[in-house]
Amino acid sequence: MIVWINGAFGGGKTTLAEELRRRLPDALSFDPEHVGYLLQVSAPPSGTGDFQDLPPWRKLTAEVAITLHREYGRHLITPMTLVEPAYREEIFGLLAAAGVPLRHVFLDVPADELRRRIDNQVMDPHNPDADAQARAFRLRNVDRCVAARAGLPPDTLVLRGDLHTPEQLADQVLAAL
Repeated sequence: MIVWINGAFGGGKTTLAEELRRRLPDALSFDPEHVGYLLQVSAPPSGTGDFQDLPPWRKLTAEVAITLHREYGRHLITPMTLVEPAYREEIFGLLAAAGVPLRHVFLDVPADELRRRIDNQVMDPHNPDADAQARAFRLRNVDRCVAARAGLPPDTLVLRGDLHTPEQLADQVLAAL
């Protein structure tokens, strides 16, 4: 099964993914950002600067997830912000068409807490300019990510990422699997 951990930047997706990996040592990790990084050096840029706006990113993300799931037959833990409904539907539709089971988890965290977390994060300690750009991108997207909660599919497991420890969140995800 693919466990797609969704939510805003700073919502705790990576931390939850690490806790799940600790508890499911045979599970594989797949970060679709790596597909985005590949496309940033291999494809014409999107007009927005967001690799998710590139159709190949969505197709390749689904294909890599499908391939990893099929080849290794293990849980695939995928932490990735995916709040554009059409993009989510496209990727999840490709997974469903391939017969790959999916558990969509959304970490719901209030905007003020997200901003506090993002302000305190260091994304690139060796490159202050890149760190500032990443922080600005994340902060620009807080409201959009929080608003995405209202349009989630009904089978999404919504968890309050600010009210539970990573261990408690992992307990809830594992119970849902």
